[in-house]
Amino acid sequence: GVMEKLGLGPEVLLEENPRLIYARLTGFGQTGKYAKSAGHDINFLALSGVLSKLGRKDENPYAPLNLLADFAGGGVLCAMGIIIALYERTRSGKGQIIDASMVEGTAYLSSFLWKSQNLGLWNRPRGENLLDSGAPFYETYRTSDGKYMAVGAIEPQFYEQLIKGLGLDSDKLPSQLSFSDWPRMKKMFASIFAQKTQEEWCSIFDGADACVTPVLSFDDAASHQHNKQRGSFIKNDQEEISPRPAPLLSRTPAVPSFKRDPFIGEHTEEILLEYGFSKEEIAKLHSENVIEFSKPKANL
Repeated sequence: GVMEKLGLGPEVLLEENPRLIYARLTGFGQTGKYAKSAGHDINFLALSGVLSKLGRKDENPYAPLNLLADFAGGGVLCAMGIIIALYERTRSGKGQIIDASMVEGTAYLSSFLWKSQNLGLWNRPRGENLLDSGAPFYETYRTSDGKYMAVGAIEPQFYEQLIKGLGLDSDKLPSQLSFSDWPRMKKMFASIFAQKTQEEWCSIFDGADACVTPVLSFDDAASHQHNKQRGSFIKNDQEEISPRPAPLLSRTPAVPSFKRDPFIGEHTEEILLEYGFSKEEIAKLHSENVIEFSKPKANL
């Protein structure tokens, strides 16, 4: 309802321009009991059902930062909705309103979890399943230097390479999918990983199809050989590191800017002047807290 208060709701703007695509990204959506309620990523995750699946055995559910609802179920799926609406407009010539709910976006993103419940992947309590830290071959392990290795050796051929790299004999171990042996196997794997540094484990598993990789910090990720070879991270003119735009397009790849990110409100006045607003109109909008200014101070 915020845009309606400003007189900029979709009905007003679509009447002026029927081709307009108007995206509304909210936590709970435009209708329903919680439509006007406050919330954050963790609340949207909770209502979607996904939060109940996240966490280790005998621990509370936990939210993975604010990536799932805000950015994945929210921003990415809203952007997809815009692309779909743009494509549809090439046929109908008409715009439309996109009701992007972070709850529904996150739930839809988790369709695999819903549709695979009867496949034996998620029929055990939280933290005891294949991909939620229950399996010893899909887990993170601490190394002797306090770092971690990530293990994702699901397929038998990858699991065999994992066992070989750990110096174990698969003939003397329980079956890979023996659920009752998973806790004991996790302890065994943990004790072995704790005997070497992360770098030593990398030298063992690099080049082997064991699905074992180092858990990298932001700094280490930017400097890792694979990421450097692909140019996966870039530096701006302030020496700040960030991910390069993805995915890569072969014919029209994104050309990243190497300038620092603008401050909120830094270019508000310039943009509005460019669009034909007078200085008096801009001053009025600012005094009514409709827009925000934030001019960076010169370093003299």
